[in-house]
Amino acid sequence: MTPPVERVLAEWLAAGARGMGQILIRKNSEGFTLCHREDEHCEALESYYSPENAIELARLTDAGVYRALKTAPDLRHGWRLELRNLRDLQLALDFFYPGRLPTLLAWEDNRLRPTPLREKLQRQTGMYRVAASICDREIDQLVGRFCRSQGGEPGCLRTILWPRDDSRARPSLRLPLDKFIAPGDQTGRGENVVPLLCPEACSLLVAEARKVVKARIPELPSS
Repeated sequence: MTPPVERVLAEWLAAGARGMGQILIRKNSEGFTLCHREDEHCEALESYYSPENAIELARLTDAGVYRALKTAPDLRHGWRLELRNLRDLQLALDFFYPGRLPTLLAWEDNRLRPTPLREKLQRQTGMYRVAASICDREIDQLVGRFCRSQGGEPGCLRTILWPRDDSRARPSLRLPLDKFIAPGDQTGRGENVVPLLCPEACSLLVAEARKVVKARIPELPSS
């Protein structure tokens, strides 16, 4: 029996998905070939043959900077990854984008509960407790800058599922509508990519929220 995560990946590929994030996926007679989407027509690519190679390929940017956020739009160029089967493809994509395929499976099985940003911030303790003091205007600016798919700091390719708070308000009006999926909506199966879903604000965004509050109220304690 095909494992559930492999099954959902196979279904998206069968429906026409040709990529995931910045990765182009091509089916061939011997398995699958992966490369950076912008390298689709480039012949001078360094070849790799194991799904574990994705760990190193995803580690640094083109400039050699460590990629703390794997869904940031800064995946390095210049490589080609040849994989034998669907299992190897799933493993490689899990290394490139950790946790995104299981998240997609949970979403399609209606098992995923997005966490409102304010709920996430209220959970914080220690030095990050002050992040809960961020106001709605600051959230709008921060998410609009930090989570932007292109040109953000660092930017993120994920589609946001979480609302700002229990009012279900979007966390930012500075991002296009296609950056969000409301509960009950489709996940975009008509698109040509496997979606990178974001059910909860990441730790990097929480850290940035703390910086915003500290910049406004510098006398707040650090812990």
